[in-house]
Amino acid sequence: MANLILLLQEYGVLIVFGVVLVEQIGLPIPAFPILIVAGAMSIDGDTHWPAVLAVSMIACLISDYFWFRAGQYYGKRILKLLCKISLSPDYCVSQTEDNFNRWGPKALIVAKFIPGFNTIAPPLAGAMGTRGGTFLGFSLLGGLLWSGAGIALGAFFHTSVDQLLDILSTMGTTALIVLGVLLALFVAFKYVERKRFRQSVEIERITIDGFKQLLEQGTEPILIDARSATAQMLDPAVPGALLFNGGELNPDALGLDKGRHIIVYCSCPNDVTAAHVAKGLISQGYHRARPLHGGLDAWNAAFRAPRDTLAEDNTASA
Repeated sequence: MANLILLLQEYGVLIVFGVVLVEQIGLPIPAFPILIVAGAMSIDGDTHWPAVLAVSMIACLISDYFWFRAGQYYGKRILKLLCKISLSPDYCVSQTEDNFNRWGPKALIVAKFIPGFNTIAPPLAGAMGTRGGTFLGFSLLGGLLWSGAGIALGAFFHTSVDQLLDILSTMGTTALIVLGVLLALFVAFKYVERKRFRQSVEIERITIDGFKQLLEQGTEPILIDARSATAQMLDPAVPGALLFNGGELNPDALGLDKGRHIIVYCSCPNDVTAAHVAKGLISQGYHRARPLHGGLDAWNAAFRAPRDTLAEDNTASA
């Protein structure tokens, strides 16, 4: 552990840059504690806080701009990819969409303080058509606030941080093992949390072929769009679908027939939002409610005219 402290003293700026960049890209490596340690060490002259602040902001900007451009080019597809590789529950995209729609690009100022939001917000800004200059301004401000907060906390509590570092240095390799175990426990906790969430929305889904069979049989199922308001702005809803918008669905107020088939769809990974809404409907007595497997993408592939898809691709290219 003493060698690690020496590394921080010798290469603290580079270590801060690397850890912050990796964490902002989306890997589950906590970078904020490194900023706190660097802030504490700056009081004793082991690091220079302006340099730490600068490299942290540069790392944030590199990551943010990378995801911003990815959002511009790939739109909602990059959001689904991020949620698939994230250790957070899959509803993170829907929550972030709503938060970003409520606050706009200003959400980037506080995004880094909110787990899950920090990675999703930049590509969402790109997908929503935020101007590059506006994005860079708010991204720099957010990076400054987040990085400065970590360094300031370390400077303020430098005595306690120094004591902790002294204790760790006396523990030798045991300290490294303890830190490794804590990181492994953190990743395991996030994995179990995601697995438990998926189990909580386990429900029989209807495939697009099953949906077509209902139509061929003359059945007119009720369609419910369970996507966020922002997702509905990015991609139009199925014609005639009831818009859920993440609010409280009151099927009785809508006059829904409990004997009819109700198909709920979304555009999130694993159809989790649609499954959550469908389970809520079933608990209220609407036993024919089911989520659509594949969501809006499956419906578009089956029913949207090829010329519509081509026009959408041309618009994205433009």
